[in-house]
Order: sequence, then C-alpha cells, then structure tokens
Amino acid sequence: MSTESSLRTAYRSHTCGELRADHDSQEVRLVGWVDTVRDHGGVFFVHLRDRFGATQVTVHPDRNADAAAIAKDLHAEWVIAVRGVVNRRPDGMTNDKMPTGAIEVIADELTVLNKAAVLPFDIREADRVSEELRLQYRFLDLRNPGTMEPLIFRHKLCMEIRQSLSDQGFVEIETPFLTKSTPEGARDFLIPSRLQRGSYYALPQSPQIFKQILMVSGLDRYFQIVRCFRDEDLRADRQPEFTQLDMELSFVDEDDVLGVLEVLVCDIFKNLHGRELERPFPRIPYAEAMDKYGSDAPDLRHGHELFSLTDWAKSTTVKFLLSAVEDGGAVRALRVPGGAKFSRKDLSNLETVAKDYGAGGLLWFKFEGGEIKSPIAKFLDEAQLAAVQELSGAQEGDVVLAVSDKNDARVKKSMGELRNHLARTEGWIKPGQFAVAWVVDFPLFYYDEEEGRYYSEHHPFTAPKVDNLELLESDPGSVLARAYDLVLNGHEIGGGSIRIHEEPVQEQVFRLLGIDEEEARAKFGFLLDALKFGAPPHGGIALGLDRMAMVLNEKPSLRDVIAFPKTSSGSCPLTGAPADVDTSQLEELGIREIPKPEKTRGEDEAG
Repeated sequence: MSTESSLRTAYRSHTCGELRADHDSQEVRLVGWVDTVRDHGGVFFVHLRDRFGATQVTVHPDRNADAAAIAKDLHAEWVIAVRGVVNRRPDGMTNDKMPTGAIEVIADELTVLNKAAVLPFDIREADRVSEELRLQYRFLDLRNPGTMEPLIFRHKLCMEIRQSLSDQGFVEIETPFLTKSTPEGARDFLIPSRLQRGSYYALPQSPQIFKQILMVSGLDRYFQIVRCFRDEDLRADRQPEFTQLDMELSFVDEDDVLGVLEVLVCDIFKNLHGRELERPFPRIPYAEAMDKYGSDAPDLRHGHELFSLTDWAKSTTVKFLLSAVEDGGAVRALRVPGGAKFSRKDLSNLETVAKDYGAGGLLWFKFEGGEIKSPIAKFLDEAQLAAVQELSGAQEGDVVLAVSDKNDARVKKSMGELRNHLARTEGWIKPGQFAVAWVVDFPLFYYDEEEGRYYSEHHPFTAPKVDNLELLESDPGSVLARAYDLVLNGHEIGGGSIRIHEEPVQEQVFRLLGIDEEEARAKFGFLLDALKFGAPPHGGIALGLDRMAMVLNEKPSLRDVIAFPKTSSGSCPLTGAPADVDTSQLEELGIREIPKPEKTRGEDEAG
C-alpha cells in the first residue's frame, strides 16, 4: 500500500507534504494548521501545514466568495479543511524551498474545523522564547517542524534497531517495572504497596538482573527498548526517566558483543545517515583515554591531545610545580594552534573553565614574535622554555595551556573539560562530523578514601579479566574489568560488560564491596540462586537511546529529542508533575506526609 493511500481519511485525500507537479489538475482534500495567511489584493495565500509538510492554498474571491470571506478571518494555528484543484505553477514561479513548491491548490471550498486562542508565542520563532514556556505549551512547541523532526528520527532509530537485532537473532522481551530495590549507583524511585503496607516496589534503574536471568533461562539473545528511572540530579544529558536499548547475549566474549554492536551502529548510520562506518571501531584503553584526552568518553572528531609536562616540571625550580609532582601529582598540557591571539581576559575565562572542574589555576606559554612568554618565564632558563616547545610541538602563534595538581585525576578532568570547551569555541569540530570508538580495560573497582572501601566502577556483576582473578584478594585496585563503553562524539552512548556467571566469583566480588552473605542474599538472592543452576557465560550492553538520538541529531540537550521532558528540577511544566495528592490516598498507603521545604528562587527553571 502506498503512503498516499494509507494516509487517506474521511477528511483528506493527501497530506500537506506529498503533492507534486504530476498531481496537476487533480481534485484534492487537505487538512492541517494555518501557518501564515497573506492578503494580496483580496486573493489569499494560505500556508497550510501538517506533520508531513506544507502546501500553499490559494483562495480567489471570484472562484468562491464564501471561501475568500473565511480566509480573510483566518489566524495562525486554526485548523481548516480545504477542497480544491492542484495547479502546477508556471516556470519561474516555483518555490524551491518547499518540496511542494512546484504546485499550489486552488481552493473551491474552505471549512474551519477549529479556531485557536491567541498564542503564547510564535511557533515559528520558538527558539526565541524560554524553554520553560515552550515546555508548558509543549503541544504547540511540537508543531514546529524543527521540534518534531527529532521525534520522527527517533521513531526511525527504534525501527532500525529492531530490524538489525532481529536479523542478528535477538528476541525482544519485556521486563517488570515494579521490582525490588537493589544498589545500582543511583537513588531508586520507590512505590509504596497498598496491598502490603510498609513494603515498596522500586522502578528499575536498568533491567540488569532480569536480563541475566533471561540468559540463565536459555533465551540466548535478548533486547528491549526499555524505560529506566533514576532519582538523581539532572543536566543537559540526563533525565529522571530515560530510555535505553538493553541487550544480553549468551556464550560470548568481549569481541562477540562488540561485533554485534558494530553491526547495529553501522546499520543505523548507513540507513539513517547514508554513511558507511569502518569496522572494527577503534579500541582505546581507559588509561590511554584519560592520559590523552582527560576523559573516559573522548571526543575523537579532532586530534588535539593532552601531553605530560610532569618530568619537565621536575627540572624546574618553580615551587607550585615541584610541590604538585613531588606529592605524586602531575602537570598536563594542551597546545592550542593560533592561541597566542588570546587576550588576558580570554586566558582568564579559560582559567575559570579549568577551575570549574577542580583546577587550582591555569598556566600558559605563548609563542609569538620569536619569544616564549609565560607568567613563570623569569623562573625558567632558555633550555627549559625550549623544552616546552619541543614537548608540545608548538609553532609561532600557538599557546600551550597547562594545569598542575597533587591529584592527577583532577588534572586530567580539568584539562579534558578545557579541551572540550576549546573544541567548541575554536571551531575544531565541524557540523556533520561523527567519530565512534570503544573504551576498554576499565578498572573493576575504585577506592573511596573517605569511606575506606571499594566500589564497583560499573556494577557488581561485571566480570574481572580472567588473568586478573588472582589479584582479587591481593591487589583489588589493580584488577581490570571485562567492560567496554561505546563512545560517539565525546558522549558515552553505551556501556556494558561480560558478566560474572559463576557463584563463587560473584560472592568474592560482593565481599570486596562490603556486601556480606546476608545482605547479598537479601538483595540478590534470586540472581545467586539462578547462577547455581547452569548459568552460561554471558555479557551485554545498554545504550542510551535518548543520548544516541541527541548526538545523531547534533542537538545540545536530551530535552530536544524527548516528547515530554522534565526540567532541571525534575518537574513537568505541561502537567505540573510532581504534584500533591489527596491525604486520603496517602493514608490508604500508610504514608505520613512531611511538611515541604520552601522553594528556592529558580527551582522550577528548565535549565
């Protein structure tokens, strides 16, 4: 069945986006929203819009006076129906900016189906109003083609995912939303049980345990486009409820999982972007990613890499540099081509960026006029200054930016964020660029100095590398994980691992994480039981569908690709959620209300 015939209804014969020159002289029926109305001496040109596009409708008073009288009173966003005849425009009169620009529809009949109140903002100029107002009137904002297109793309993305994974032998299976609270790195959203007062369900942060049980059940290959929930602070690429592509495979190692994902990602790029990606994707060890890019999700669309000045700093007499490196810290730097143009104000702004991510300050070396200028130049001899140029590869007109600290992780973080900031401001990234890679060889644990204990870098079901098993007891901090992250344009769009499928290893990891046998049994007893009954080797991954759609559409925020997103305070301006409920509802659930704290200024801003 053609698209044209499948979209035909009692109201329309065609959509507003499908008429072309070969429809000339056909009688058609169109419906949609009035975008604009122009009066040219009593002849009205109505720009009629629906989801599929727009068509110019021309209303002549001498053809139908009643239709012209109605057209005279039309306003933006009124819903109308038009019956008329397609007229092919003469050469030189076509509108190449519109797919339907080769034709117009001459109206024989015009009917108002519904009027619209005065609009709170001009839909065509929605980017000029606050996001809070746009979200409050989201039903209007979504009529804007620029707002609607990412949602349509998202639909196509889901269709592509389902087709590609089905072709690779996966089965789509739903897992429960009402489940048990388990520690997965963020706060759970809890739901009180009316039937079992005092007990609570938790909305899933991910279907992690269920998908492992599906592998024990022999399903072999599972996937699900699933809603997940985390009660955490929000930002541009985070929402309290989000969608992920969840997958698990049996009898696989890392290469198998990565291979399946590469086929999927290549299918997505080929069929949705018309691009061929090269396989296999680059694989970057975690330690290398942090050293070169200051991030475990490096943006590889440009080649500007961090480099070390730690050994160089040891040769100087500069106290703050020596203090950092003597205490086990580091000095890391970045060359900025053409950066000698930066004024003192520019450098001060860059220092603010670095400080926002933990740096104590920002050191710089300018290469201009045949000289090397720096706030510490007077403390360095010619050989030491020349060494900075040799290590950085700086040329005339460049600047080298550096951060020193006793904490190397803080140095990497601040320099990595500074690198990302400069990529945006200096035009190192061009629109339409995409760079994909795997980050591998993550640590299995990280040690919290304040609490004096280990935590999982990913989650407690991640398997350690086989040749690191013996280090679990003797040196757990050096154990590497069989984990992998998929990175696209500097965003982690997916993360996964080979799982622990043997109960003794799982119990050993629990002990290292401070989870004793009683706690493990209480929180994960059903998974531990499953591992006793012939669990196969298995692994999987979860991809953030919202984030993937955001990156593929080159949008700055997750809210741009979600139909009804929450603000930075977790609220929904459209519905007013979260909202009060009747006291009787709380009493039925056995809940006593605690008085609310007063709102602070800006709490409900979209952010």
